[in-house]
Amino acid sequence: MPNKKKDYQIILASIQKPVIGEAGITGTWSKLKPVINSEKCIPSKSGKPGCFNCWLFCPEGVVSRTIPPKINIEYCKGCGICKEECPASAISMEEVEIE
Repeated sequence: MPNKKKDYQIILASIQKPVIGEAGITGTWSKLKPVINSEKCIPSKSGKPGCFNCWLFCPEGVVSRTIPPKINIEYCKGCGICKEECPASAISMEEVEIE
């Protein structure tokens, strides 16, 4: 039986997933918090998976990919990227009330 040599190509890749809470509860760092207007939000209005840009672009991974999307304020740093990336302008940044 002839010896057939197989060529294998090894591909190395890094898969990274955002980890919520790696630095502890960080929501107190911000003076602003995002608020989603469900009347404007594409997934909330349609009841179907829509853009989810807020989930995709959140650097902290605190936006859920659910209908409607929810933001974990305890870990949100208030950067406002979700607001800037929302095509429906459904996210506003509101001042956090200091207790």
